[in-house]
Amino acid sequence: MDALGKLHTELKLRGFSPLTVRNYSFFVDKFLKQTNKPVEQLNQEDVRTYLAAMFDDKSKNTIMLAAAALKFFFVEILKKEVGEIKMPKKDKKLPEVLTRDEVSKLLKSAETRKSRLIISLLYSSGLRVSELVNLKPQDLNFAENTGWVRGGKGSKDRMFTVSPGLANELHEYLKKRNGAKYLFSQDEPLTTRNVQKIVKHLRHRADIQKKITPHTLRHSFATHLLESGTDIRMIQALLGHSSLNTTQLYTHISSEQIKKIQNPLDSLMNNKIQ
Repeated sequence: MDALGKLHTELKLRGFSPLTVRNYSFFVDKFLKQTNKPVEQLNQEDVRTYLAAMFDDKSKNTIMLAAAALKFFFVEILKKEVGEIKMPKKDKKLPEVLTRDEVSKLLKSAETRKSRLIISLLYSSGLRVSELVNLKPQDLNFAENTGWVRGGKGSKDRMFTVSPGLANELHEYLKKRNGAKYLFSQDEPLTTRNVQKIVKHLRHRADIQKKITPHTLRHSFATHLLESGTDIRMIQALLGHSSLNTTQLYTHISSEQIKKIQNPLDSLMNNKIQ
């Protein structure tokens, strides 16, 4: 087995997500092809040269991901020390969030029942798209309007909530799909790319100018819960975040809370009038 094959196997054995396996394998493969050296001759300078070239046309986040992939490859597969490679700080871009009206437009633009249910569940539960496509009928508890993510990020199970109205619709939907292994597909899970295409198509139909992905609905779910007064630790549990710091991102993007703040200039103006 070649070095790239060993990397792929090691990542899977350690329980890394399919996305991480794909990303790490992609960057290491590009690195090996670009250096064009026997793996036993690879060294830290090769890594530095490869990463430095990425600064011409790649984002800081992409470069950091490539650096993480190469470090894992060197340390865990080649059993070589790559040393400390100082990288720029990660870009802290706030995620795009839909308004409630935009979510409603997206749902109304759905041309099929299946598409509408997929969008509804993403927004109703805050699921990651990889979690949604792997849902099975037995993962849903229609009596309690809840469901379970089995083996989510970090190989953790967690409970999520489903809107009662949506739970009823899903229950009726499944009655016509006897024997289906997955909630939205028969024998094999839908690809995440398939769901991404659905979201992109509905965004155009709804004439929403923001860039929207399935993850945008997860961000919107969390932000709207926060705006409604839901405790942030409850949101952390629903999203499956291991650290509260990750969830606290949503305190910075809650536009409705920002709108409610009384501007100090208004107080000064009111005092002058009195």
